[in-house]
Amino acid sequence: MGKNATANKRPIKELELIATKIREDIIISLEKAGSGHSAGPLGLADIFTALYFDVMKHDPSKPLWDERDILLLSNGHCAPVLYTTLAHSGYFEKAELSTLRKFGSRLQGHPERERLPGIETTSGPLGCGLSQAAGMALAMKINKNHHRWIYCILGDGEQNEGNIWEAAMLINKYNLHNIIAITDRNNIQIDGTTEYVMPLEDLGAKWEAFGWHVIDIDGNNIDAIIDACAMARSIVEKPVMILAHTIPGKGVDFMEGDYHWHGMPVGIADIAGAPPKNEQAKVALHELRTLEGKIRSEHQ
Repeated sequence: MGKNATANKRPIKELELIATKIREDIIISLEKAGSGHSAGPLGLADIFTALYFDVMKHDPSKPLWDERDILLLSNGHCAPVLYTTLAHSGYFEKAELSTLRKFGSRLQGHPERERLPGIETTSGPLGCGLSQAAGMALAMKINKNHHRWIYCILGDGEQNEGNIWEAAMLINKYNLHNIIAITDRNNIQIDGTTEYVMPLEDLGAKWEAFGWHVIDIDGNNIDAIIDACAMARSIVEKPVMILAHTIPGKGVDFMEGDYHWHGMPVGIADIAGAPPKNEQAKVALHELRTLEGKIRSEHQ
């Protein structure tokens, strides 16, 4: 029998501790890889922790369980947070995180369906995730499988893609309200801030104009994420977009809010305001482990 993650509620402090450990392992795996994206995965750690350790119905021992909820990562370059969360959830051994982006590894730069347990779809080309969610939700509707939820994580920069808005219209047309979309609104992409590259605001009003119900939250507040997902599941007349405002590089002071870390790991580049290359991982891990210690002391 599968596990419903919501059946055994964990204290928020325990979830915050998990999110911090996930961030530490993201830094370690990226340093070993020597390539990959840092800012987005660090910013998304609270959302992934909330989903996998509280919100979603899933069973690591049965990755293809017919009753499971589904998570799709549309912005596939944020794979480090997905891989690390799956490992912490028990889908595979944490030791495998050290193979990130290595030749022959199951943990490639973008997730590949069937390569790794818990990966529901191949992603990488931006703008495709919401269409994939629409196809799955349509199949569930045809099969009268109404009790499963699809959580689709979107980057904000990828919403420059027209494919996103075609999917938004289709999902509204067919009232596919078992899709809960979550935008990582961190305001950065690889070439700069989103508002510099291609302005998105008023993003909430855009989604509302496409017939969606919009919920604005602090995407680094685990309690708020859990509450927003509960609210989203109660809304049946419209699909729901959760605009989760996150801090890119969350937890690492020299990364926070700096778009240069969008596609950059620690240890390979001199970036203004950051420690020397050979000190970056050490400093980042010191900050995160200090935070971990603080959370542990508060949790006792």
